[in-house]
Amino acid sequence: MAQQLDLQEQEQVDALKAFWARYGNLIMWTVTLLLAAFAGWNFWQKQERDKALQASTMYGELKTAADAGDDKRAGQIFGDMKAKYAKATYTQLGGLLAAKAQADKGDAADAMASLQWVADAGNDENSAIAHLRLAGLLADAKKYDDALKQLALVKPASFAALVSDRRGDIEMAQGQKDAAVKAWKAAYDGLPETAQYRILVEAKLTAQGAAPAASAASGVASGAAR
Repeated sequence: MAQQLDLQEQEQVDALKAFWARYGNLIMWTVTLLLAAFAGWNFWQKQERDKALQASTMYGELKTAADAGDDKRAGQIFGDMKAKYAKATYTQLGGLLAAKAQADKGDAADAMASLQWVADAGNDENSAIAHLRLAGLLADAKKYDDALKQLALVKPASFAALVSDRRGDIEMAQGQKDAAVKAWKAAYDGLPETAQYRILVEAKLTAQGAAPAASAASGVASGAAR
């Protein structure tokens, strides 16, 4: 019986040796590649974390410059961020902030350039904000068709009400009152009832004699009470 077990064990050992002789190198290479991939992933993750940290530091510097009204410095820092950390979310936010500082100083050309970069390179939300702000700057320059084209590029459904509001502004600037009121009504209906921005849209509608039904009813009730 013992001899039979020894023979079975020997057969298993021989089978294992044969298997290893045939597939050992492949297994070792596979394990090595997996370990290398894992190490590479960890290294990449660390690099990305380091870049995000560095980008956040530069964003803080940009914000300080913007708060001080130094649009030139803000633009310079944004340029450095684009060169070093183009894929970082902080760089997208930096572009929006730099554009605001530039626009506040009347530098529409640089503001548009900053916003265009964010519109092209940003995530869906930041890109949408950039398109909306570009539309505003283009409308200020009376480039209404170009402004409307920017609005058409806003993709997230969550921005639909803001797009309608901005479209209403542009159409009113073009003298298209009915179209503007229609757009503002769509914006008013699309905004949450608790949104402070809704008050501004309501004011635009009221100024055109098109106060929302709830607001108009409230005004009538208030007048009756007096």
